[in-house]
Amino acid sequence: MGKVTGFLEFQRLQEAAEPTTERTRHYKEFTLRLSDDQAKVQGARCMDCGIPFCNNSCPVNNIIPDWNDMVYRGTYREALDNLHLTNNFPEFTGRICPAPCEAGCTLGINNDPVGIKSIEHFIIDKGWENGWVVPQPAETKTGKKVAVVGSGPAGMAAAQQLARVGHDVTVFEKNDRVGGLLRYGIPDFKMEKSHIDRRVEQMKAEGVTFRTGVLVGKDFPKNVTNWASETISPEQLQQEFDAVVIAGGAEQPRDLPVPGRELQGVHFAMDFLPLQNKVNAGDELKDQIKATGKHVVVIGGGDTGSDCVGTSNRHGAESIVQFELLPQPPETENKPLVWPYWPTKLRTSSSHEEGCERDWAVATKRLEGRDGKVEKLIAARVEWKDGRMQEVPDSEFELQADLVLLAMGFVSPVQQMLDAFGIDKDARGNARATTDGDGCYKTSVDKVFAAGDARRGQSLVVWAIREGRQCARAVDEFLMGSSVLPR
Repeated sequence: MGKVTGFLEFQRLQEAAEPTTERTRHYKEFTLRLSDDQAKVQGARCMDCGIPFCNNSCPVNNIIPDWNDMVYRGTYREALDNLHLTNNFPEFTGRICPAPCEAGCTLGINNDPVGIKSIEHFIIDKGWENGWVVPQPAETKTGKKVAVVGSGPAGMAAAQQLARVGHDVTVFEKNDRVGGLLRYGIPDFKMEKSHIDRRVEQMKAEGVTFRTGVLVGKDFPKNVTNWASETISPEQLQQEFDAVVIAGGAEQPRDLPVPGRELQGVHFAMDFLPLQNKVNAGDELKDQIKATGKHVVVIGGGDTGSDCVGTSNRHGAESIVQFELLPQPPETENKPLVWPYWPTKLRTSSSHEEGCERDWAVATKRLEGRDGKVEKLIAARVEWKDGRMQEVPDSEFELQADLVLLAMGFVSPVQQMLDAFGIDKDARGNARATTDGDGCYKTSVDKVFAAGDARRGQSLVVWAIREGRQCARAVDEFLMGSSVLPR
């Protein structure tokens, strides 16, 4: 490393952010990237540990020590090229990835880990500013046609990789804009959609065709068909294309089967969050679900629940309570026990900092209201023994609730799409496909592959990019007999 003693001399520096009173007035990103000097110092903290566990902890296996050193030395273009070797879209991961790489950082054993995510953010933003991110069209065409169903990170990664080796790729997206859950699941204040738009323009220049408002399959529930204007059958895709990649994501939300679930004002998080993103994009909506002036209860303590908190704060909610079924995790992890694996510990997001009441080990018993509208939520304390949940006697309480948002995760891809293709599913309802050996990422249906959340279930953006890249190689091998794409 360029600064052998850097990890001894310098402390970790968090990216700066707007004060909570300022950022809750708008929907733009509020986290500021490191300056050149700050990035250099943070890169110097990488300690040349010999066995880079960060690399193995990263699902796309970013070559992290190398580009940390390049940033320290100021060779930013070289750092960008190195970053792009393993990650098609570092502007996505540099903003919304939870950074499992940092959990695996060797320095993190007895100190604050290297700020890997902030350095990644710095590198890619520097690349865009200097015009270093350019289209990479294939020199020759193969004459093979590939359909990619879904334009989230898995679909985009697969499409870009396949286009760069000469295949004609068409991406089908049921929504009116490209991006999948990046577009309509991630709030703009965490990732502005211009980052997706400029990647789409790059991919178009590389030969990728995008068709939005197109639903592949049939017999979908209404919430899936909201923004689709055209339907294509799986048979049509299989006839027109040499291979099909299913990358539609895990969009089937986990429901809450309690009395009162049918009351007005009780919504899935993904019925709430996309609408604000559409308004931010300039769309006019008649029936947007708003938290303005309401007592909001968010059920689910994960990232999606946190996004509901941040959006509700920006709407001007009267109060926000978020609770989780599981017990409160410890404030700090037992590093000798869990390193280099992802630790269970209390995580406070930027949305929590903006204001909300959090509670743990709480179960919803019923919802009550008048005239068909929810007014309160009845809950109880629970305790966990030997992995089993038990209600605490005499612990029932109620919360005022004008808006209840269900953010309890996603159970599977939309089943109607997999059923329309006739794809075999695993026990969790995901497309059954292996990730190694012959026929990896290939489903039970000829010429049809699956990647991302559609195959592995609800997961991280960085896992989606990894699977999209690996699936692209498998498709290329299927079509051409061999592949130069990285595994």
